[in-house]
Amino acid sequence: MTATIPDFAKGDGLVPAIVQHARTGEVLMLGYMDEAALAKTRESGLVTFYSRSKQRLWTKGETSGDVLALVDLKIDCDADTLLVRALPAGPTCHTGTTSCFGDDVAPRLGFLAELDALVASRHAERPEGSYTTKLFDGGIRRMAQKVGEEGVETALAAVAEDDDALLGEAADLVFHLMVVLRARGIGFERVVQKLASRHR
Repeated sequence: MTATIPDFAKGDGLVPAIVQHARTGEVLMLGYMDEAALAKTRESGLVTFYSRSKQRLWTKGETSGDVLALVDLKIDCDADTLLVRALPAGPTCHTGTTSCFGDDVAPRLGFLAELDALVASRHAERPEGSYTTKLFDGGIRRMAQKVGEEGVETALAAVAEDDDALLGEAADLVFHLMVVLRARGIGFERVVQKLASRHR
């Protein structure tokens, strides 16, 4: 059975807290939490650490505004490490990079989750001048037609064009598929879940 409270005694009152981007899976940073930092994180919804250099609680982004909004917390099997899944409001690292480990550590397919979230926000907010808004406003039949067109163009590129053209058409197809799924109230993660269930 997984513990619900970390074993702070193992680390003299502190446990490592690995922060992961809740959508992309990218590892953003490593910090340390004591009981008070964990309680404040849960209460405020903003990731808070115990700063060993400042010797006090420190909410990420308290001066820069680049906060980490808590999505959920997990405790590892030994109850001595936390996995903090969060959504960053800006760069996580003080150097300006997305992650404290650099900008090249995100899982490559993680961007699909970011794009799907953007499509969802366009569906909800319908900003003027957005191509995605225009697609949603065109209705489901027009969106479905675009998926068909992009599918045909991808197939033609596969047999008659170079790799760059094929990649461009495939990207267009995936994007328009995301849009039509969202119009039906389906997030792209459900397509991934369906693929995973077939694999298993």
